Amino acid sequence: MPRTLLYALALLVLLALPCTAPRAAPPRQAGEAGPAGVALVLALDGSASITTGDLEFQLQGHAAAFRDPAVAEALAAAHALVTLAAYSGPHSLRVLIPWTSLKRPEDASRFADGIDALPRGFQGDSTAIGAAIEDAAALFDHGGSAPRRVIDLVSNGFSNAGIDPATARDRVTKRGIVVNGLAILDEFPWLEEYFEESVIGGPGSFVKGAMDRDSFVAALRQKLILEMVALPDHMPGASAAVP
Repeated sequence: MPRTLLYALALLVLLALPCTAPRAAPPRQAGEAGPAGVALVLALDGSASITTGDLEFQLQGHAAAFRDPAVAEALAAAHALVTLAAYSGPHSLRVLIPWTSLKRPEDASRFADGIDALPRGFQGDSTAIGAAIEDAAALFDHGGSAPRRVIDLVSNGFSNAGIDPATARDRVTKRGIVVNGLAILDEFPWLEEYFEESVIGGPGSFVKGAMDRDSFVAALRQKLILEMVALPDHMPGASAAVP
């Protein structure tokens, strides 16, 4: 039999066989990302105990942390959804930057630019941490869908209005939401212990403390990276104040 006829018969046999091998997925294009892995609410303290300078301190600290290359890489690797808000009295939570998808490291830098461009002058009255926790949790139902949902709450004081923070914390953690804290220790050196007892909750929840701008940025940077790259079982369960 001629060789060309053998090749033709072999080709017909191969075409007749069922294809059992899985089809390879097309390569991911640059900048393409899947669904968000973490949704994060950043809740800043805008109460009367926070001066205009202290609120600016929080805003500048967050902008600096988001510009950190390690933070930007962690946020992009987790494909984080992030929103920034400020709170004071009961049910006063105000969204400053809506839900933003961070798929690339440069997206974090643009988020920092958005923080820098925010109008200043927001000033509240009382410090309602429990209401802030509840209102922050409600934001996940409006654009913050992700397998892991985290509230980052900043304050330099204890709750003095509205629902008890521990009650609010217990309600939202039952929904699978983690509450972490960043305590500014300029007025109350025991504030970390208060956060541990009454504010933070959920798998791997933790609080960090800071005294000045440098330690605030360092604490926030560490906290953001932990929340993006560490599994709950490997995250610190106790206070981790930055010296």
